[in-house]
Amino acid sequence: MEIPFVKYQGTGNDFILVDGRLGLPQIDVKHWCDRRFGIGADGLMILANSQDPKCDFDMIYYNSDGNLSSMCGNGGRCIAHWAKSLGIGINQTLKFNAPDGLHEASFHENLVKLSMNPVSNINTLENGDSLLDTGSPHYVRMCSAIPKSFVDEAFAIRHSPQYKKDGINVNFYVKLDTHQLFCRTFERGVEDETLSCGTGVTAVALSFAKFNNIQNGKIDVRTRGGDLSVYFETSMDGSYHNIHLEGPATFVYRGYLK
Repeated sequence: MEIPFVKYQGTGNDFILVDGRLGLPQIDVKHWCDRRFGIGADGLMILANSQDPKCDFDMIYYNSDGNLSSMCGNGGRCIAHWAKSLGIGINQTLKFNAPDGLHEASFHENLVKLSMNPVSNINTLENGDSLLDTGSPHYVRMCSAIPKSFVDEAFAIRHSPQYKKDGINVNFYVKLDTHQLFCRTFERGVEDETLSCGTGVTAVALSFAKFNNIQNGKIDVRTRGGDLSVYFETSMDGSYHNIHLEGPATFVYRGYLK
């Protein structure tokens, strides 16, 4: 049986997308995400019908290791762009359910601006690093310069006793300007560095905002795969709301899984 798919990338974070509205297909996710024996991708998403009348579709997300995962910010932007190209929805915005709940996407040419869930708490560790959840759990470290040993150091954090079981994404970042950062992310489920991570970029921007007392506005974050922007507002209690992740979502090619 041939299963049609499309390949998308959002700032180098690449995905296989499958239309599951006529039924959820059986797919060997780990095999097709393999960069040597399959198509190659950081993850695979299925666009499914939603039972929620407020939503245009549901997003089902798998990491490249074949396991169902939590929210993927770049993936959410890519699947929304594809859904719009399929004619899904009748408004200028699309609403969909993801692993962490409801999201809304708006569009300007190839840019997709995606709403993210509020963040109520950023925990500061004894060493000054941060822990927060932006739809997926993230460990954030600010550096004067990102070390050449980043992948090894991030791997050690991700597989340390406190994070090994459930996994955590690890981000190191540097300040480039008042509202501009550069970050690198090691993703659980991929078990390697990815060229970009949407929830990671969001985590880095909010951590930076907290420690620099930036109450609201926009922070631009460069990744190895391209540039993203994070918009946010701060509540009186120090939590963050009205968070949006914006960046490009690019169609790469289409084909068939066999």
